[in-house]
Amino acid sequence: MSTSDKPPVFPTAAQDAAHAEHREGPAQVTSPSYRLAYADVDFLLREDQRAVRLQLELLKAETLMRERGVVSSVVVFGSARIPAPGEGAAADPALRAKSRYYAEARAFARLAATSASADGDPYVVMTGGGAGIMEAANRGAHDAGAQSVGLNIVLPREQVPNPYVTPELCFQFHYFAIRKLHFLLRARALAIFPGGFGTLDELFDALTLIQTGKMQRIPIVLFGAKYWKRIVDFEAMVEEGVIDRSDLDLLDYAETAAQGWDSVKAFYARGG
Repeated sequence: MSTSDKPPVFPTAAQDAAHAEHREGPAQVTSPSYRLAYADVDFLLREDQRAVRLQLELLKAETLMRERGVVSSVVVFGSARIPAPGEGAAADPALRAKSRYYAEARAFARLAATSASADGDPYVVMTGGGAGIMEAANRGAHDAGAQSVGLNIVLPREQVPNPYVTPELCFQFHYFAIRKLHFLLRARALAIFPGGFGTLDELFDALTLIQTGKMQRIPIVLFGAKYWKRIVDFEAMVEEGVIDRSDLDLLDYAETAAQGWDSVKAFYARGG
């Protein structure tokens, strides 16, 4: 029997917090200084408690994902603005033209969610939890009857989780840094669809970590070669000498879900 299985010898933190919350008495008892530190939200939100909040954001998602058996993830990035086929009538025509990527992201996630790593760990689809391509990927996992993760973040404009994220794996972050860490901690592949600053940020973050040896190499598949080669001129970076030609090998391109998943399978078939 583990320690956690045994009856508690002392009152639990939850029990003491509940007891203290209902305590009444003189001014000393009702003073904010008398609150239990771990139950004192005002204290936890102080500027000098940032390190504690960073740790809590790391630990909460880490703990709950472990409890749900999330070991290996396939992370899907892409624009929140791309509508599903036949939807988004008011959207910019350029975005409506990209609705096929919604369908491909949905199909790709369905393939990922019904597959497993070489170690036998089911691949769990992970997204930023929002609309557009993120919704499509969570939806694909939902189609397959599989759980999926959504890592939402507090933004000036309210970001509501899409309805296809597994509720028990739907998280909300304050710190971008911790959210980015969780995207890559379990990642076995990145599927990156057309997107804006956020998508580019995640792409270059992963490329930098792999290029510098801070992270093991994983397959990175860019969907929509025409889009990506227009938005980012990787060849020009080679010509300018700021990256090596071999760095381009970190990227694969795909147009369809099947092509993208074949790239992931081929990477691991080569012993990646």
